[in-house]
Amino acid sequence: MEIGITTFAETYPDPATGETVTHGERIRQVLAEARLADEVGLDIYAIGEHHRPDFAVSSPATVLAAVAATTDRIRLSPAVTVLSSDDPVRVYQQFATLDLISRGRAELMVGRGSFTESFPLFGQSLADYDDHFTEKLDLLLAVRDSEFVTWSGRFRPPIEGRGVYPRSQQDPLPVWVAVGGTPQSAVRAAERGLPMAVAIIGGQPDRFAVFTRIHRQTLVQSGFDPARVPIAVHAHGFVGRTTAGTVDEYYPSYALPMSKLGAERGWGPMTRAQYDVMCGPSGSLVIGDPATVAAKIIRWGEVLDLSRFMLHMSVGTLPHERVLECIRLLGTEVAPLVRAG
Repeated sequence: MEIGITTFAETYPDPATGETVTHGERIRQVLAEARLADEVGLDIYAIGEHHRPDFAVSSPATVLAAVAATTDRIRLSPAVTVLSSDDPVRVYQQFATLDLISRGRAELMVGRGSFTESFPLFGQSLADYDDHFTEKLDLLLAVRDSEFVTWSGRFRPPIEGRGVYPRSQQDPLPVWVAVGGTPQSAVRAAERGLPMAVAIIGGQPDRFAVFTRIHRQTLVQSGFDPARVPIAVHAHGFVGRTTAGTVDEYYPSYALPMSKLGAERGWGPMTRAQYDVMCGPSGSLVIGDPATVAAKIIRWGEVLDLSRFMLHMSVGTLPHERVLECIRLLGTEVAPLVRAG
């Protein structure tokens, strides 16, 4: 199984000091995290796209290009590109360029986005949220698969036999579909023969097994070989030297952003009791000492038929040296256990 990291370059206040890092400093931290992830042998580093003040990156391709210049092996991806409010031609060009800079290490992970700020920002209607994504995904695949494109749709002017450049080094450029919580998203990915990345943020992870079954069944029905189409998971968590100490340390920084998002979305604040359940064996947080974290990843791999696991560790603000230590443990202790298990 491949092991990697996702980040949204969060800039929430430090719960201990109240201080908030600047967007520039947070991006520099991200570059340091990615370099270390490459050094310790992790497989993938992915950066999210957001358009709000508590996240520092609105252009993952730009930051990933900087990462490419200082790394040698690690694969590079957005997590995710909000395709619904973007132009698929430009998205392809940006990541084809990243693929050339990185000598064939780029991937695309596309989704509808878990936040809606990009829609009014770019003049899009939320009434067409799902239709935008479906149409733009098909245009992205058309551009990826053919140098010259003829296409027409509802949300973009037609293209009449135009060439799209540069072309990626990889042929084809890998495209994943990020899935949040609907079976229809798993079906849409599988009908196109695309790998799926499932975000497990709350609840019991076992319930997502139905998504992987639907994805596999639809691949077969659509004429694709499931053995050639991987499935990934993105989940929150943290790795430390001891499980009890790591659970206690992570709670304040995790509860702050989750409570903020809960207030926006009607969940209410996160309590310590809720957090402790999430940290348990059946919970959605992948947290603890290396052996505990590895055991949960291995179990999820078996239940969900995973080819890749991506840990999202910087949900809140912990000291950056602690995040770097987590990356070291993930690469040098957790990943070998998972690959051997």
